[in-house]
Amino acid sequence: MRLGTEHAGVGIDARADAEDLRQLPRLLEEVRAQTCETTVVFLDADTDTLIRRYSDTRRRHPLADQAPTLREAVECERRSLAGLADLAELRFDTSSTNVHELRTLIHQRLGLERKLVSVLLQSFAYRHGVPSDSDFVFDSRCLPNPHWEAALRARDGTDPAVADYLSAQPAARKMQDDLERFLRDWIPVFIGANRHYLNVSIGCTGGQHRSVYLAEKLAARIADDQRVTLTVRHRDLEGSRA
Repeated sequence: MRLGTEHAGVGIDARADAEDLRQLPRLLEEVRAQTCETTVVFLDADTDTLIRRYSDTRRRHPLADQAPTLREAVECERRSLAGLADLAELRFDTSSTNVHELRTLIHQRLGLERKLVSVLLQSFAYRHGVPSDSDFVFDSRCLPNPHWEAALRARDGTDPAVADYLSAQPAARKMQDDLERFLRDWIPVFIGANRHYLNVSIGCTGGQHRSVYLAEKLAARIADDQRVTLTVRHRDLEGSRA
């Protein structure tokens, strides 16, 4: 995978020889000793999603000879790559991400903009599970829910009417203030620890109103931080943007 004149990507997966996988930590250290900046990126997805993708494409799993069923082959792959996952500085859960969204996220999160830290603010629905790549998770289900307002039910947190409704709620304003303060306090700590990526996930029941609203508001509030490259993602919102 070519990323540009100053960047290069090397891919490895379960088709690699087991000995090669075991040697990877040592090889990484040798590369880094040559003053080459490296980032290990690990792509993951839940088992049901992987099974569906193999079924849709009718591709044969590379470990099919080692397991009697596709599900067992996927789990075998997960075990064989567990060591690589532990090495990763950056992980992507692609369960609900299409190839175009994934490409955008990778380009943005690899820091090609030369900012000090790449911050992902993502909303999600608790009923679909907490994003596994989260550094911090915040729960907005305690806030008044626009779903119970008939005029707002079909809208989402990017809609001005929903934003006006939530902005009028003292608890929503306080959560905005608290989360902004939290991020401004901890972004410098991540930078000081040489962390280049920060994933902040904000959840609500359906991933439509409160969490979307908070992610958008937080992005607007910290957009002036010159150390930060911001990405906003609404994981469970239909037609979401990365």
